[in-house]
Parts: sequence; C-alpha cells; structure tokens
Amino acid sequence: MRMHDFSGRRFLFLLGSTRAGGNTEALAQQAAAQLPSDAEQHWVRLAEMQLPAFTDVRHDGDGSYPPPTGHARTLLDATLDATDLVIASPLYWYSVSTPTKQYLDHWSAWMRVPGVDFRARMAGRTLWGVTALAGADHSDADPLVGTLARTASYMRMDFRGVLLASATRPGQIAADQDAALRAKAFFTP
Repeated sequence: MRMHDFSGRRFLFLLGSTRAGGNTEALAQQAAAQLPSDAEQHWVRLAEMQLPAFTDVRHDGDGSYPPPTGHARTLLDATLDATDLVIASPLYWYSVSTPTKQYLDHWSAWMRVPGVDFRARMAGRTLWGVTALAGADHSDADPLVGTLARTASYMRMDFRGVLLASATRPGQIAADQDAALRAKAFFTP
C-alpha cells in the first residue's frame, strides 16, 4: 500500500472531546503517527478554545457577521491555513461532541463575514473524521459520519471517511489491535 503524497500538506487535528487524552485522541495520534515527517500537524483542543455561543443572525439586517475575535479568530485562521482537517470527536448521543458542533456552527458565521470567502476557500480541502464509540456496532456512528460527509459536500471538500473504533473507558483503545491496524492504514489510498 502506497501512502498519499502529503508533501506540503498541513493537517489540522481538531480534538472535540471534553476530556484530554481520551480514546478518540489516542486513535487520532495513532493515525497521525503514520503521516510522513514533511506533513505538518497542528493539534487544537476545541474544549479549551472557549468559543462564544453561536447566534444565527443570517436574517437580521444584511445577514453578515462581524469578523471573529479571540479564540474564534484563532480557529478561523487555523482552519483556513490547513489543507486537511481531521475532526476527532468521540460519539456523543450519536453525533459529534458539543465542542465540535459549536466549532462547525461557527462555520455558518464565517461564511458570512465580508471579505473572508470562507466557503469558497474551503472548497477542495480534505475532511477526515476519527471517533471512538461505546459498543461494537459502528452503525451507531452513522449520524456522526453523515454530519461530516454532508458538511464536506456542502463546502465542496473531499471527504475521506471516518476512522472508527470501539472503546469506552479511558485507555481502552490501546488494547484494540483492529483499531490500531485501521489507524495505520487510515491516511492511505
């Protein structure tokens, strides 16, 4: 199996768990360890970014949003700098975690900030997902996978799928050899 040509690629790993060092993060790290050294990696823990609550003002006035500030600006800049976004969110109630959902909600605002051209600039980038879930039935993650797939489609991004693994208690992912094999092959064609 041949690795993608990742030279010049910039991976943004967006950690969506509310717990540091969880199974999803460990799984993402296993997959990231397979990337070549010339593929940049930037890791962001979304729960530490303290984004403001998202307010939908699309139908107020001209529908534009002010430029983001603080952590929202940091995330916007990091997102636009990345060629590849890896959403690493544990499965929470059959979908993405609260910090991940809040981050994606802010995309709605960023698309409407004058001069940012967020949607147009995201087109052609690559979106990946990583999640750990309780239980062996990976179809429970279908809503999460659907959220990411539809997001990529709407933004005209290349969706490369979701690396799935079953793990509940912290550290449990380390014993899952099948997940480790899937992680090693995740960033391959």
